[in-house]
Amino acid sequence: MGTKVGFDMNEYPEDDNLDDEIESLDEPEGLYEHFRFIADKNQSLLRIDKFLIDRLTNTSRNRVQLAAEADYILVNGTPVKSNYRVKPGDVITIMMSRPRHEFDIIPEEIPLDIVYEDAELLVVNKPAGMVVHPGHGNYTGTLVNGLAWYLKDDPYYNPADPRLGLVHRIDKDTSGLLVIAKKPETKTNLGLQFFNKTTKRKYWALVWGILKEDEGCIEGNIGRDTHDRLKMMVFPDGEHGKTAVTRYHVLEKFGYVSLVEFQLETGRTHQIRVHSKYIGHPVFNDERYGGNLILKGLTSSKYKQFIHNCFTICPRQALHAKTLGFVHPVSREEMYFDSEAPDDFGRLIDKWRNYYATGIIQ
Repeated sequence: MGTKVGFDMNEYPEDDNLDDEIESLDEPEGLYEHFRFIADKNQSLLRIDKFLIDRLTNTSRNRVQLAAEADYILVNGTPVKSNYRVKPGDVITIMMSRPRHEFDIIPEEIPLDIVYEDAELLVVNKPAGMVVHPGHGNYTGTLVNGLAWYLKDDPYYNPADPRLGLVHRIDKDTSGLLVIAKKPETKTNLGLQFFNKTTKRKYWALVWGILKEDEGCIEGNIGRDTHDRLKMMVFPDGEHGKTAVTRYHVLEKFGYVSLVEFQLETGRTHQIRVHSKYIGHPVFNDERYGGNLILKGLTSSKYKQFIHNCFTICPRQALHAKTLGFVHPVSREEMYFDSEAPDDFGRLIDKWRNYYATGIIQ
């Protein structure tokens, strides 16, 4: 038997990584209506977050505000922020990136790489190719299905309880570390750490080209691409999207590509991938943002074959969530985890390192 789950606002964690919920799904085009309310003709001016909290069950005002920041709350067809004041006759809709769907979380005996576990939480090293949560087009084989099996004998863990489970997410084709809460108070505490940006997260990525500076900071608001809702884009004027800050440090250079360590100060959808493209250095083999094209290097057929072989070795964006740090909700101990790059990523780096060592690249 699986555990029945339907949509409610609590599916979204209490941190600024509401966007990561989108990132982990195979998104359909456009958005889907989940709730609709029509303000009464006698409605007094009232903030929309207060308006909705009185009409939605099993949610919090903070979650409503996060949904508004993600452009999921529309009034008369236009996205609004949480301070919008509802007027008589307003049509309020809550949209999501997938259709409403009730589904069972079926416990599945899926191998999990458990890096750390105690009574409050566990840290998992997710492989590339695994979706973290059942959703549109992915109702089995996800990390949540595997956790439902792994924790099936834990009396405190219910995979259908939105107060438990994933605190943050990484997308399907990104590998790396995630923290999972076993108890409601644990998820609340960790969620606030993500929201307050006190967690420590570093990613490794292979990107096209050689960055001008070995260290730097990329800033630029990130929001939905105005022409393709499956993609995000940078709005440099700052009038759209949400603030996004990414720090980087170049680890190695291989002539036509660079191994870079990225540190997130915010958690926007596809943040590293979008910021990398924005500065002209897309993540290697990132199909969505153009990294699956030959952007640097030679025109010879031998070089093209080399790149093809690289794409075959690592058939996804070359991005790995390498480190994760936070304060333990109970012991208050500083927790810090580091993961080895997965085999495909490591082999890709070795191939470029060996190629660069041949002296072909000047």
